[in-house]
Amino acid sequence: MLFFLVFLGIPLAVYLMFVVSPFAQSFYYSLTDWSGLSPSMEFIGAANYARIAGDAVFWMSLRNNLALLIVLPLVTIVLAYALAVMVTIGGSTRGGVRGVRGAGFYRIISFFPYAIPAVITGILFNFIYHPGGGLLNGFLNLLLGPVNLVLSLLGAQPVPAISTAWLGDPRVALAAVGFAIVWTFVGFYMVLFVAGIKSIPQEVLEAARIDGAGRLRSAVQIVAPMVRDNISTALVYMGIFALDAFTFVSVMTPNGGTANSTKVVSLHLYQTAFRDGRFGEASAMGVIMAVVTMLVAVLVILLGRSRREER
Repeated sequence: MLFFLVFLGIPLAVYLMFVVSPFAQSFYYSLTDWSGLSPSMEFIGAANYARIAGDAVFWMSLRNNLALLIVLPLVTIVLAYALAVMVTIGGSTRGGVRGVRGAGFYRIISFFPYAIPAVITGILFNFIYHPGGGLLNGFLNLLLGPVNLVLSLLGAQPVPAISTAWLGDPRVALAAVGFAIVWTFVGFYMVLFVAGIKSIPQEVLEAARIDGAGRLRSAVQIVAPMVRDNISTALVYMGIFALDAFTFVSVMTPNGGTANSTKVVSLHLYQTAFRDGRFGEASAMGVIMAVVTMLVAVLVILLGRSRREER
């Protein structure tokens, strides 16, 4: 009895106190008009949810979150898996199965962006995307040099210098933020996939090579099914982050970008609570996003389980 109390009761109590209880409190606050500072609050039922249903900014923010949800996990995990394959089984076909030359160096370099705090990364990309002296525009203008030289020799008009405000243009701002996120997380998930690939018996990979399977075929038809659990885990965590993305968006575009082009629900929630003093409405947004996040996680897990049962 003491064993169950210590090893099951205490963790369960901690979970109820720090996970279930705050969520229940948030749900209750979402049914009130609490301002966040007032000691009293009035129960208003589903009025906050009705107000959110008519909030165009919320739906714009949710659309941005869903766009990130579709793009970020796909791009990040594909790139991370490709890098993991390169440093584990992408080496010479002679001898044993191994990664490319200098695989250890590539692992360190790829993981380095994840070791940088997200705030620092956001500030760094703010300088990169700066329309005046930013690195990206400077690099593109450097490439335009030879092009304009050829055009001048042909008597044509030169291409004007590029001065795009990458974070100020609604057409590309969200993609610019997404690129910074991908750059940050690729190395982390690469390490996760490397660990999964290293757990595959070498005999399996060597047998596939003997049977004539190339690197691409081995990566897609042999390695990928054997690290499916790692991929499912990465999809869940990257999907959850895509439904948040608060740090990067708040640092790179503090007001949510031009015409709310980069605003996400977490930033809108923060502004509603701490700028506008509507904690009840902000709690309702939090409840909605918690439900959406759980649905996404359950969907990914069920899809992974159904594919495993089919095999």
